[in-house]
This record gives sequence, C-alpha cells and structure tokens, in this order.
Amino acid sequence: MKTCPYCKNPIEEFWSYCRNCNKPLIANLEDALDRNVRFTYGEPEIFHLDLEEESDAYDDIIIKDEEIDQKIKKIDSTLESKEVLGEPIPGSLLLEKSSLYYRKRDIPEALKTLELALTNFKEENDLSNIAICHNELGIIQEDNGFFDQAIYHFNRSLEILKDLNDTSKIVKVFNNLGNVYFLIKDIEQSYNYYQKAYQLSQQENFIFEEVKSSSNLVEVLYLLKDYDRIKGILTKNLDFFKDNEDVFGMIQTHIKFGKLYYMMGEDFSESLQHLTKALELIELIKKNITVYIKAKLEWECFLYLGKIYSLWDNLTKAENLFLQSLEAVRIFEIGDNIKEGEILENLAELYLSKGDIDKSIEYYDLSCEIFYKFGDNRKNAELKFKIGKIILEFEEDTSKAINYIEEALNIYEDLEYIKECAIIYHKLGDIYLHKGITERAISNFESARDYYQKMQDDYSANLLNEKIKSLRNQTDINIL
Repeated sequence: MKTCPYCKNPIEEFWSYCRNCNKPLIANLEDALDRNVRFTYGEPEIFHLDLEEESDAYDDIIIKDEEIDQKIKKIDSTLESKEVLGEPIPGSLLLEKSSLYYRKRDIPEALKTLELALTNFKEENDLSNIAICHNELGIIQEDNGFFDQAIYHFNRSLEILKDLNDTSKIVKVFNNLGNVYFLIKDIEQSYNYYQKAYQLSQQENFIFEEVKSSSNLVEVLYLLKDYDRIKGILTKNLDFFKDNEDVFGMIQTHIKFGKLYYMMGEDFSESLQHLTKALELIELIKKNITVYIKAKLEWECFLYLGKIYSLWDNLTKAENLFLQSLEAVRIFEIGDNIKEGEILENLAELYLSKGDIDKSIEYYDLSCEIFYKFGDNRKNAELKFKIGKIILEFEEDTSKAINYIEEALNIYEDLEYIKECAIIYHKLGDIYLHKGITERAISNFESARDYYQKMQDDYSANLLNEKIKSLRNQTDINIL
C-alpha cells in the first residue's frame, strides 16, 4: 500500500487527498477528473486550521454551488430540529456551515455564522475550537480589508494555541500573521512571522508546512532583493512538488520563478519560460478546478507576461495580457482589490508608451482610487505626482497639474517622506517660476531647501539658496 509523503500513514490509490493529514495527493492527472482537490497555493498562502473530520476548513474544495446549498440546507434542518427539541446547538455545525458559505464567497453569511460558532465554543470553554474560530475570523477580516481586526483575531488564536502547545496550528497562524503584515507593508514584521513559521516547521519536521512557509517567505525576499536565497528556496520546493506530483505547488513555484527572473532583469526569456509552463499546467488541470481557482492561479502569469511583452515593445500583446490579468482578479476577488491597482498602473504605463495620454491618465486615476481605498498612501502619492507631470508635459494644463502634484505633496508630508517633499517643492518652484509667479516660486524653493537641509543634502540646499538669492535680487531690481 502507498503511504502519504507528508504524514507517512497508509493511503488508498484513488484518494485525491490524505484522509489523515488532509494534504493533496494528485498522482495521475488524467484520472483525477472527479476528485476533490483540497489545497491551493495563494500569493502568499493563507492557512485555515483543521476542523473536525473530513470537512476541515475553508480550503477550496471543488464543489458546485448547488451541492453547497444542499449541505447548508441539511445543516439548517439539523439546527432547527435541535432548537425545537431544546437541545444545545453544536458549534461544530455552525463552523461547518460558515466554511460552506466561505466556499461560496458569501463572506457576510460566513462571518455571521462564524461569530455564532465562536459564542457557542466560548460557552463550552472549547479552547481548540475557539482558536480555530479566531483564525478563520482573521482570514475573513483580511478578505474584507480590516487588517487591524485580522491581526487581533490571529493573535487571539495564537495565544490559545501556545497554551495548548499545538505547534502544527501555531505554524499556520504565524504564516497568517506574516500575510496580513505583508499586505500592510510592514515588511519587518512579515519577515519575522514567516521566519518563525519556517523555523518551527523545520524544528517539528512538518515538511508540508515548511515548504509552504518558505514559499510565503519568498514574497518578502523579493522586496529585500535576496535573489540567491529565493532561488535556493524555489529550487528545493520545485523538486519537492515534482517528487510528490503536486501540480498546484509546481504551478505556484513556476510563477514565483517567473517573477524572480523578471525582477532580476537579466533573463526575461527564463521568466517567460517559467510563466508559460505555469499556464500549461493550469490548462492541463482546468477540468479539475473551479473558474475561481483557475483565475487565482492565472492572474500573476498574465501580469508578468504583460510586463515582459511591454519591455519587448509588443504593446498589443502586453495590453491583452494585462486585461486578462484584470479579468482574472475580478473573478476571484470580492469587490475592488489592491491587485487591481497594480494591473491598472501597468495598463496606464502601457497607454503612455503608446501615446494615448487620456487613457493613460484615466487608468492612473483608477489605480490611485484602488491604492487609496486600501490605504497604500505612498503609492497613491507616487501616482498622483506622476499624473501631474504627465499633464504638465503633454496637456500643458498647469493648474490641473499643480492640483495633482499638491495632492501628492500633502500625502508625502503626512507620511513625513522628507526626500519626496523636497523633490515636489522643488518641482512646484520651477512650475511657478515658469508661470512668472516669482513669490510663489521662492516660497516653494525655500520649503524644498529646508527639507534638503533636514536630509543633510548640503549641495542641493546651497544650490537652492543661490537660486532664491538670485530671484530676490531680480525682484528687488524690478521694484526699483
């Protein structure tokens, strides 16, 4: 008899996942058409804590909406019967019902049902299930964009799990905390939690969690530009997924390799090869997976392929790929999502390179709205400054350009980004000088000079001092 590569327990040939540890076991893709796939690999991957028996968590099971509705009706019938008989409502049923709503992406119902389950488990003092509820609440709040609430629930789950010494679940919550900090751009905290998850899974020999934790860690390492470490992790992970015939892991690792070679900027053909391979594997299993999962796997492939073809000046193909990426994100995300902001920004850059200025500004504006909605103020300011400069260069509408540039300046000042403030004040000074509004120009140059002094950039500060003196002398001469 075969054994599970993760927990080493006996498994049946026809199983698509291990009934002992719930890990995926896709050994033969051609025979897997009717199998339920239990795990996908996100960017970065979230971790649901195991519930009771086989209907464990919120993982994307390939199941039709009608089947989910039937299961919900069956649970509702059981709950109604218990209510009529005056019997206690089992929290486990509410937890299962919430998971079904989550699979349908009915987030409000999932949240409401999960909160009821948490109340029941608290009354029973069922610490393990209380921890599970807090983790799942954290995932839902993260989906909703309430990151502070997500962090609160993940920390509550972690506190309980540490008391219970449940190291397997602790690894998963560490990853989830890493994810939410990654989303709010707290890279140091994100790295710390991913590293904790990785080290603990290594220590406890949780092979599957170790691979997924290292895969999450890669997302932070991209930002740190630690490309050698990324390459080592991905090479090891790809070998693991190939050995275990884990197609989802292979797809995600090829995508990560594609991103790596794109970011390194040395071999775009290598990037293209990995991204194309990922799409080929997705096509191979498309009959096995939902449209939702397919879109979740494809969006970054299309995005980075679009970036590559844009660099190669194949703008028509790049545009089609960016639009495919945008369509994919809108399939699997709830409402607006920050991923849309990234895609819209790439479309804006593409239209700018094509000389379609109106369309470029339109897409930059849409991108700004997304980043603003999700609290990425730095990116919002960066794009507003860019729009202002585009308007100044191509539309020559100075007043409109100044409005965008000053909006960017206000954001940067709130963020206390000294360098960016200095650059923008300098730019505004030049704009007003060009318009012949000398006093406004001098005022902006003085603000820029003050910021350069804070940065201890004496060279730039001295240059501006000379410029200000010269302008004041000219003003005095004109008055005389």
